[in-house]
Amino acid sequence: MIGLRSAIGFLTILPVTPRIGATGFVSARAWFPVVGLFLGFILFATEIALASGYPLLSDSNSSFPPLLAASILVVTLVVFTRALHLDGFMDCCDGFLGGFSRSRRLEILKDPHVGAFAVTGLVCLLLLKVSAIMALPVSDRLWILLLIPCVSRWAVLITMEVFPYIREDGIGTPFVGRTSILARLFPLTVTLLSAIVLAGVGGLALMAVAGASAWGVGAWSSRLLGGVTGDVYGATIEVAEVTVLFTAVIIAHALSPDVFTSALTLLNW
Repeated sequence: MIGLRSAIGFLTILPVTPRIGATGFVSARAWFPVVGLFLGFILFATEIALASGYPLLSDSNSSFPPLLAASILVVTLVVFTRALHLDGFMDCCDGFLGGFSRSRRLEILKDPHVGAFAVTGLVCLLLLKVSAIMALPVSDRLWILLLIPCVSRWAVLITMEVFPYIREDGIGTPFVGRTSILARLFPLTVTLLSAIVLAGVGGLALMAVAGASAWGVGAWSSRLLGGVTGDVYGATIEVAEVTVLFTAVIIAHALSPDVFTSALTLLNW
């Protein structure tokens, strides 16, 4: 269980001390989707609390204000991940868009200061997340919120497996290394089953989009830097989350909300 403990300690704000084994945090990678499900459950519970608690605080039976509810959900995820992935996303915005050579981009990525591209990228990302959550069909929102953190944390494993890591002492260095076939199949199986159970056929589409976005971020980083870094891992998760959210909105409104029929819904859960 060292891998699970390390994944929880690294990916969340929970006071669990990660344990570095002989191969670093490599064993933690297999547990990323499981931790994603935990984060999804927090969003799930928050959404239920917002929906059920608001009538108790007001004289009407109206639902919680949509904009405020979506903002609270986004902030909740930021808090429970201690903005770790947002930090990587912001660094990549500055490095990829503000540098004109490989060496300069790598230098910017290590710079602790925040530039205009980072601030602009952060604002745009959060606005897109809040807007997408607001646009999700109410009947499907719970299951999609539960699934997205799992799918996005599975997606970053593609970036880790496919593209070379170029730092020697970066934040992502402990996660670099060869994994067994079981360690690769386990997170895939967890994510695949979660996608099918929670969102039906639509869940498979969201999983495919998350994987494609992760590959795209890794490919872009490799073209600019010659590989990926820990910041790119964080950016991959953030891009996957917002891409999957928008895909869910498009599918639900352009096709039919029934695409996201959850197996749990069929069982009247």
